[in-house]
Amino acid sequence: MLIDFVILWVDGNDEEWLLKKEKYKENCSGDSRSVRFRDWDNLQYWFRSIEKYTPWVNKIHFVTEGHIPKWLNTNCAKLNIVKHEDFIEENFLPLFNSRAIESHLHKIPNLSEQFVYFNDDMFITNSIEPTFFFKNNLPCDSRISNPIQASNDLSITIMRNMKVINKYFKKPKLQELFKYKYKLHNIRNFILHIWPSILGYYDPHQPTSFLKETFYKVWEKERDILITTSESRFKNDTNVNQYLFRYWQLASGNFYPRKVDTMKMMPIKTKEDVMLACEYILNKKYQLLCINDTDNIYDFDDATKQINDAFEKMLPKKSKFEL
Repeated sequence: MLIDFVILWVDGNDEEWLLKKEKYKENCSGDSRSVRFRDWDNLQYWFRSIEKYTPWVNKIHFVTEGHIPKWLNTNCAKLNIVKHEDFIEENFLPLFNSRAIESHLHKIPNLSEQFVYFNDDMFITNSIEPTFFFKNNLPCDSRISNPIQASNDLSITIMRNMKVINKYFKKPKLQELFKYKYKLHNIRNFILHIWPSILGYYDPHQPTSFLKETFYKVWEKERDILITTSESRFKNDTNVNQYLFRYWQLASGNFYPRKVDTMKMMPIKTKEDVMLACEYILNKKYQLLCINDTDNIYDFDDATKQINDAFEKMLPKKSKFEL
């Protein structure tokens, strides 16, 4: 069973790229905030954690517009550098919209049928077996019901995702939703089952296991909405995102159930958040940890230094992905 990892990355400090972004921003609506692109300078620790805690990974597909970190060993046998033009049609480029890029992941050259998609703020902080991501050739995930909270722009995208899901799938029987591994989350499934349609799914914001065949199926069924997303250079309200493909796997039952609370999501705003994130890094309390950037962080430079110092203590040895 071959399992690949896919990660998207952009150098938000690259002056040429910033000029290009500003050029297209003038004629495009959507989310172009710098927080979407700024670099925490800790990608090397992501690679170190992969080498230490998931040495079984087949290949890492590093997706970039063209930016390459100076320290990255591009000759590493397990590394595949993928530029946007390698798998996305020229008429959609350039893209500053991760939702559009995500919609084409299945077309990455030499990508395995089973792959795990990471954001660059999602770190592995303890050993994980392949069966955490795939079992019986199925992606491991948790089908937990959740109403959509209209709290931000992402809510609109999720509603678009769910409109597609409810077009093709009926809600499952209650006994199909109940899984011992979900523990108290089963209560959520029980309560929300009274609604006649699928309200939504709980999104733990962690690396997602995908089958390439899922992407092909959704593209076959909903090409128009995916084309609309691909034509959006910046994120906007007309988009769907990678959750659509995850929801399709959940709604179709094409997944293997796993427990939910294996990853900690850490939005970084205060000094206390940074201290807690450092504690989680050093004591390896969770297998997966998301260091999530926010608009109103107290001091970006200080937060970056403290968190990266913690990663350095946990992973001081260079990986083969580094020069």
